[in-house]
Formats: sequence, structure tokens, C-alpha cells
Amino acid sequence: MPNELASRLEPIVAEAVTTAGFDLDSLEVQQAGRRQLVKVVVDSDDGVGLDEVAEVSRTVSAALDENEHVLASAYTLEVTSPGLDRPLTQRRHWRRARFRLVKITPVEGSAYLGRVGHAGEKSVRVLADGRIKDVHYQSVAKAVVEVEFKQPPAEDLKALTDDSAGEDDKDKKEESK
Repeated sequence: MPNELASRLEPIVAEAVTTAGFDLDSLEVQQAGRRQLVKVVVDSDDGVGLDEVAEVSRTVSAALDENEHVLASAYTLEVTSPGLDRPLTQRRHWRRARFRLVKITPVEGSAYLGRVGHAGEKSVRVLADGRIKDVHYQSVAKAVVEVEFKQPPAEDLKALTDDSAGEDDKDKKEESK
């Protein structure tokens, strides 16, 4: 029932989150005693602060109240931003992780660390082991941002900035000629 309920609530919540100027990262509905727990995770390119979470919470709450027939029971709303341990599963996640150090576990092969550059349509540019390479999203089994306590080396940032177009972007340029 909660998964079915989440799929019915998703367009309502997504519209409210978008209206507030954010992206809906995930939506979960869980049974919590007699109540439903509606957990909404929001994100944006500029990050999400506490004031923005409160604003989104009010907007989503109003939308849920307007559509109370969908929930048909009492609910608790929890609005939050994604944690640092959120896997990078969409292009926008990679785009928002630009210049961050990421642990990449490929579908085939061993895990490695790389610094994220430009996120194209099909691949992301990564600096790993001193070399720039394009990593196709479909070849990644898991990717998670690593915590760093110091600034990244300036030469890494320069390498990623100097050559920011990914292979899939170059392919598009060739196709348009």
C-alpha cells in the first residue's frame, strides 16, 4: 500500500516542490502506526538550507491538505535534503558534485577515486589517477561523494576546467556539422 500511495502522491508532491523552486529527489511513504510517514527529499543546484526546507515543507503540506482524499488518513510530513552519502544516480547528481572527490564502483572492475568534472548527457568527465577520462553513466554500479577536509588541489580543478566538454558533447558537435 505505501508504494502504491507514493506513486499516487508523486505528481502532487513533485508539482509542489517544483513550484517552490526545487527538485524532488525522492518520495517515500511508510506506515507509522495509525499515521502515514511521508518523507520528501528535495535538492537544487545551489543546495538546500533550513529556511528553504521549511518553505518546501509548507508548500508540500498545503498540497497534501488540498488532496487529502489521496492520503485518506493522518500523516506526518518529513522534508529534508539529501545526505552526503546519497548515491549519484542521475546526471544532475553528478553535475552538483562537480569538483568533488567521488568513489566510483564500475559495473566491471575495481572501485577507484575520481574528481568530477563536466556531466554530459551520457557520461561524466573524471580525473582519476592523474588522467582525465569519460565515464559512461551506464558503466557505474555505484558512486558516492567522499568527505574531504581540505580544498582540492588547484591543478586538479584546472585540469577539469581546461577540458570541460565530455565525449558525448563532442559527439553532438560532430553530428551538428
